[in-house]
Amino acid sequence: MLISAEDRLVRARAVLERRHAIPTDLLAPDISASWSRCLAYGLDPEKPPALKHAAPAALRLAREAAGAMRPLVLAEMENLYHQIAGSNFMIAFARADGLLLDTIADSSFNATAHVTRIQPGCFWSEQGCGTNALGSVAATGRGMTIHGGEHFFNRYDQLTCTAAPVYGPSGVLAGVLDASSDCRSRQQHTRALVGMAATQIENGLFRDLYRNAIVMAFHSRAEFLHTLSAGLMAFDSSGVLMGANPRAKLFLQGLPTEAGMRFETLFRGTFGAFLDAGRHAPQTRLQDGVGSVFAAHVEHWPPPPATVAAKRVPAAQGFVALDPAVVTAMRQVEAAAQRSLPILIRGETGTGKEQLARHAHEASGRKGAFIPINCAALPENLIEAELFGHADGAFTGARRGGAAGLVAQAHGGTVFLDEIGDMPMTLQAVLLRLLDDWTIRPVGGGAARKVDVLLVAATHVDLADQVEKGRFRADLYYRLDAVEAILPPLRARTDFAEIAKHSLASLGMNTDIDAQVLALLARHAWPGNIRELRNVLTRLTLINPQCRIDCASVEALFKTPETPCAGLRGQTVARITAVHRELGGNLSAAARRLGVSRNTVYRAIRSQRRENA
Repeated sequence: MLISAEDRLVRARAVLERRHAIPTDLLAPDISASWSRCLAYGLDPEKPPALKHAAPAALRLAREAAGAMRPLVLAEMENLYHQIAGSNFMIAFARADGLLLDTIADSSFNATAHVTRIQPGCFWSEQGCGTNALGSVAATGRGMTIHGGEHFFNRYDQLTCTAAPVYGPSGVLAGVLDASSDCRSRQQHTRALVGMAATQIENGLFRDLYRNAIVMAFHSRAEFLHTLSAGLMAFDSSGVLMGANPRAKLFLQGLPTEAGMRFETLFRGTFGAFLDAGRHAPQTRLQDGVGSVFAAHVEHWPPPPATVAAKRVPAAQGFVALDPAVVTAMRQVEAAAQRSLPILIRGETGTGKEQLARHAHEASGRKGAFIPINCAALPENLIEAELFGHADGAFTGARRGGAAGLVAQAHGGTVFLDEIGDMPMTLQAVLLRLLDDWTIRPVGGGAARKVDVLLVAATHVDLADQVEKGRFRADLYYRLDAVEAILPPLRARTDFAEIAKHSLASLGMNTDIDAQVLALLARHAWPGNIRELRNVLTRLTLINPQCRIDCASVEALFKTPETPCAGLRGQTVARITAVHRELGGNLSAAARRLGVSRNTVYRAIRSQRRENA
């Protein structure tokens, strides 16, 4: 009598739970091997241990450490989310050690995710969670589907999870991509889709690593040359192999594909002849050393030296970017904007967060408007109406006929939420709903409508720290933090001189400034960053119109002592407190005149009081 797969699994679980033994004849080999490893770890199938999780700050650091991989992963997660039909499912990506970095869930899966703790920051290793797709694939390095009772712990028996490994260009496991659903929503084609997405990420990592090399794609069948199944190889300009993806090594099995091999060792003909052919034809014929024939083309030529170096944003955008940290931030937002991923920009007040957001908007290629919204400046009782619109008569003072709202105005463009860390908790929940389905619902009724916007948020506070203190929703933080770009303070930037010159030129004054003056200015603490620098330069040009700015003018403005380089931080405090006194103790007015935040003025006053105590 044949036993159904379901009956075999029921019998296998009974043996596991009663005798802590593995009936290998009742299980698929992968499941049997995983259950055996779980018993070896000392796990009890009826007593699952508490799930380990990382603090928000640790999760943020792990996401930052993922570097260029994370935008690639998030883009593929979005694609996979839209490819999988039906409902009640989640897409997840974990680090090689099982730390869950990101998830995208269908709204109907939220309850399941809450119960099973499939949430960013949790560790889904096999050692802690038993047999599960994320952890078991990380343990074996092979794709796997775990269905229902095949999970080691029966608390997960309502899930079907399919995962695939993602390898870096060096061949080391970089992470695991997973699609989970309840058992009723089991999809037969999910494994193929997850595997394709993992390959796409791997190829993206390969191309990113060798972005300054010559990358060649090839395949034994010309019609597959531009598909995921193509082999990729990177060469330097002299034809020395720098790297090859797994598919390329499979095509050239038996030939030496290690880095350092020359093109002529692997293929017939010279590297120069191949490049010449690649410049004049979309694809060319390539024959390897044992006679196999391939269709090939040069997929990527190295950029000219000028574009490899750090770049400057055009002056019209009011943004200089020669500092390496700023260049990195720009590349992050460019990649994210082109994939319509949410962007979070962090930096002190005055560091240029809005300018970077506008750069993201330009890089996205969107034709709609850029709508900046200062969350700290909106009245709390009207924020929802301002963002999402309102119906006629929705509240006292509502505009006759209603209003569409700022998010609707940005349809096809970009919404920039500045100082999002100051957004009230009540509105955070409303914003989270928008991120779930990109549907705006006017206050007081009216038709809901879908919007297509790039969301860029900015803050001067550490949102991970705010989450730990209960001041910011963790689920909203994880959704906003798809890509986090950090702008350094002015005092830490290596391109101070260029920023000062650019700021001076943008004021429209024919005023010169020499290296000695720039060096003196660079020693200032600049608590208000670039905004404060512009204000200082404005005052200096008023003092010295149509002439050079000299050290004496700077010293006079800062009220520096005879040794101009000494005690600048103390002088900054003194200057802030003096302006505060001059304005009758008005924090906001002092902040506006100095070009700094109210918190900066407050900290200076508190510092002065401590010194005088």
